[in-house]
Amino acid sequence: MYPRRWRWPALLCFIFSILFLFRQFPFQILPSPHRFPYAQKNCPASPPYPSFKPPPGRRFNWRDIDTQYPVQDFQRLPKTPSKNDLPRVQYNFEEDPPSLYEELMRKRRQAAVRAAFSRSWTSYKQRAWTKDELQPLSGGSKTTFGGWGATLVDSLDALWIMDMKDDFEEAVAAVAHINFKPDGEVNMFETTIRYLGGLLAAYDLTDCKDSRLLEKAMELGDMIYASFDTPNRMPVTRWDSIKAANGIKQSPAANGIIAELASYTLEFTRLSQLTGDMRYFDAVSRITDILEQQQNATKLPGLWPVGVDVQTPDLTQDSLFSLGAMADSAYEYLGKTFQLLHGTGKAGQYKKMYQSSMDAVIEHLLFRPMVPDQADILMPTNVRVNGLSHIQQDHTAQHLACFTGGMLALGGRLFQNTTHVEIGQKITDACVWTYRHAPHGIMPETFTMHACPTLDVCPYDTGKPSVHPGFASVSDARYILRPEAIESVFYMYRITGDSAYQDIAWEMFQAIDSRTRTQYANAAIQDVMSDKTERIDSMESFWLAETLKYFYLVFSDPALVSLDDWVLNTEAHPFRLKG
Repeated sequence: MYPRRWRWPALLCFIFSILFLFRQFPFQILPSPHRFPYAQKNCPASPPYPSFKPPPGRRFNWRDIDTQYPVQDFQRLPKTPSKNDLPRVQYNFEEDPPSLYEELMRKRRQAAVRAAFSRSWTSYKQRAWTKDELQPLSGGSKTTFGGWGATLVDSLDALWIMDMKDDFEEAVAAVAHINFKPDGEVNMFETTIRYLGGLLAAYDLTDCKDSRLLEKAMELGDMIYASFDTPNRMPVTRWDSIKAANGIKQSPAANGIIAELASYTLEFTRLSQLTGDMRYFDAVSRITDILEQQQNATKLPGLWPVGVDVQTPDLTQDSLFSLGAMADSAYEYLGKTFQLLHGTGKAGQYKKMYQSSMDAVIEHLLFRPMVPDQADILMPTNVRVNGLSHIQQDHTAQHLACFTGGMLALGGRLFQNTTHVEIGQKITDACVWTYRHAPHGIMPETFTMHACPTLDVCPYDTGKPSVHPGFASVSDARYILRPEAIESVFYMYRITGDSAYQDIAWEMFQAIDSRTRTQYANAAIQDVMSDKTERIDSMESFWLAETLKYFYLVFSDPALVSLDDWVLNTEAHPFRLKG
């Protein structure tokens, strides 16, 4: 025992030593509510607790804006299961390895796609760096989605997937300087799927090691979340960021569209999974509850109309139903969010809504095109409902709606419904048919086809007026470098293992690349039904983010972005399913 007179000096010495050690070797006894994700070794198997907070010193902090309509109690993510019990989605390619010739052809085709991507990316770097889009004819640039570098952010994961790691690092360094400050009206749908989706996917692909990407995703997520600050906590999808920054209240649209309301679920759910911040999951859960409550109260039960009143909210009054423009991703995200949630907790809502909506789609929104070769194909279309007994199809086909084949095939695997896989294949084959039989091997944007009386095969009526065999009329003959047809071809190949879809993809790629190639990159086409393929000075970011990525993945080793390990958002950004 120390003499009494030495006890206090010894105690002070001990305390000083402890403080010195804390200063030299800082560590946490209790988790800090303000920790930053700098030390992530890999993606979290469950949401971090306490949640990550963004680092200080950001240019504009949307968390500093006063909330007009605060949430008192947040809905929370379900506990992530220790193992993935979801059914296998992807075909077991290991049981059917390719021949040496098939492997050689696959790699050659993959290299050709990568070369096309690299060429477009290089021109973007040289002529439109950090701008939204490259103009592929003039070599200029333009602002289309916020001016934050849409092509830059949208292409991040494609750079990683194509093993262009030096370009990826250069792009991430540029992304770190983006300032999501108030700057007028923002299209929240495009901002969510292109920007937020791109940041989250890139972060996931680095195995959650590059914290710059998550910090930027949190910064953007805070801005998007601010658009939910309304009386009913429904989002303002065309949102004035300047008004929001100045504390001016905004209301959701009385005349909104269903895709813009219902297409946050994947991105916000993944952001909550990665950060532990339940605000994002709570925001989309409120939308999900409304979707489920009103799904069977519409004029075509099981489906939501294109036009919706988000202000009330009332999703039941409009009479137009579609899987195309302004509706597509609302349905696409049902099965995919179920998969992202590992089939647990709120995933049950998404399964129920998927099954109800697809039952209605198969009953009401599909028709069999009347084509010269009597191909076994089905095409989704638009439906107008006038009264309980009058449901009228217009037999319009949209390039946008070609994602439906992949959606049904994926859902068929997730929910073990072989009929959905078979119908998905027939829809995919319909889109392939229109590519193969259009004059230049490229499907137009919007057109009509003559329909068989039922969903059974019928003879081709040569007496019906047509602008081209199989095409009754064409209302929009553009091709704007869209990905939806190759998207479904990718899903069908990965799900069925049928290598014929690789040959189909190669035909499509050759037709598209040869007719859209410019001095700098690739450009949209004004009229794919005309003898002259006049091009438009436009290359949307999805050319790099989606179209070329899907082509590349069709010709990749199937283990790359396996459908059992990743779920892709509507902009083809892959989110990790396993921590």
